[in-house]
Amino acid sequence: MTLGDPILTCAAAGTLEKGLFGGDEARAWQAMTAAGRAVAAAAAADFLEIGGFPAAGTILVLAGKGNNAGDALIAAQALLERFPGARAEVVFAFGERGLRPLAQRAWRGLAHAGRRRVSAAAAPGPSYDLCLDGIFGFQFRPPLPAPAAGLLEAVNALPVRLRAAVDLPSGLGDAGAPGPAFRADFTYATGSVKQPAVQEENAEWVGRLRYLDLGFFRRGRAEGRSLILGSRLLEPLAGLRSPRSDKRTFGHLLLIGGSRSFPGAILMSALAAARSGAGFVTAAVPESLAPAYAARIPEVIWHGLPETRQGGLSRRGARQLAPLLERATALALGPGLSREKETLSLAAGVVRRAEVPLVIDADGLQPEIVRAGAAPRVLTPHRGEWQRIEHGKGGAKALARAVIVHKGRLTTVAGAGQTLVSPFGGPVLARGGSGDLLTGLIGGLLAQHPFDPLLAAARGVVWHGRAADLLARAHGQAAVQVTQLLEYLPQALREG
Repeated sequence: MTLGDPILTCAAAGTLEKGLFGGDEARAWQAMTAAGRAVAAAAAADFLEIGGFPAAGTILVLAGKGNNAGDALIAAQALLERFPGARAEVVFAFGERGLRPLAQRAWRGLAHAGRRRVSAAAAPGPSYDLCLDGIFGFQFRPPLPAPAAGLLEAVNALPVRLRAAVDLPSGLGDAGAPGPAFRADFTYATGSVKQPAVQEENAEWVGRLRYLDLGFFRRGRAEGRSLILGSRLLEPLAGLRSPRSDKRTFGHLLLIGGSRSFPGAILMSALAAARSGAGFVTAAVPESLAPAYAARIPEVIWHGLPETRQGGLSRRGARQLAPLLERATALALGPGLSREKETLSLAAGVVRRAEVPLVIDADGLQPEIVRAGAAPRVLTPHRGEWQRIEHGKGGAKALARAVIVHKGRLTTVAGAGQTLVSPFGGPVLARGGSGDLLTGLIGGLLAQHPFDPLLAAARGVVWHGRAADLLARAHGQAAVQVTQLLEYLPQALREG
């Protein structure tokens, strides 16, 4: 199956849209309407992370000349329809007469629908709840005109609760941001994702990325080396399972990890694995921890193994692990493992003997472990762990045959010659334990689909990120526990 949609240069996006619409104004208007309404829905949903859009909220629309302006104006109209007490101000960067026909049509629609709640302004006011940037979009070509540059600098200095860029922040293009650019909290990529939006050097302008899929790739999906992941990837998980299935149908995950120094990590991985849909989850942990864990998650089969004096897994547990490995369809190793020499030696031996695909995380991400054995593997490093294994002895060869989940502002999944980018999740994941939950999810999915590690990793990242978005919308970004994410996994599937 195709895992995502291609990420395009701005030039390629222009070619795509020209081919889709071919000068057909009716089709272009239909796409503009869909884009504007999708932006409005996305902005209202993301506003929930800071308490929701106010009933009497204020909207600033920055309008350029063309399709980007039309998208923003239609989005404002949809928001006014949704919030009858809200009002909107429109600043035309190049004057109202500069609007092209479809943007002019969108402006008439907004003015008519909003009546007394819509006004045109020569310059921005003192503050707003929401700013919709619709000046340039992906068709921007430098240099930035002086009036637009001045407007962007003025708006960037204003107090605005949520700044939303339509498609791309104005002033940003394939060459980056050669001058002032709109500083977005969210960038809503309409129809396709453009490369500047995923480049780390543009993060200060882009903020968080959302992909608003308008169906541009539904017929004859284009392939590419860089793809954006979408929620459609989760649809098979939300469908009906065969009535003839039993627990053996859905795989058997073996988790290995935990120590007295880091007792919570493996527990969180087990909690997530138990929600992944896997038929069996077995966890091998230090024997002193097993009874408490079994009381906490009785659905998991807990095996207590001999431990070192410091409380890590001892080499003496290798014999007990052998039959567990034979029954597993996938292995996840590393959460809470500790860096004791004896424990790492045991882990390397397990990976060396493993014949099933595996996920390696946390303390398991050591050069001597990731390069051991020949089984397919998914590695889930953060930046520090990546540097450790990338520069370790034999690391390059091991990484070349692995699926790599790079955790960060935009989590990426790299493997089989492709890079998959996830636009889901956000600062709510910037807390200890979120990676342990991801390991459990990917491990459980891998147990169900052991012949496709790239698919399991991509699905796990999307599911994890969507649940995080729902958590933040329900409770905000700050006063939450990372394990609350688990309660949003069912909703993340049903609202795909």
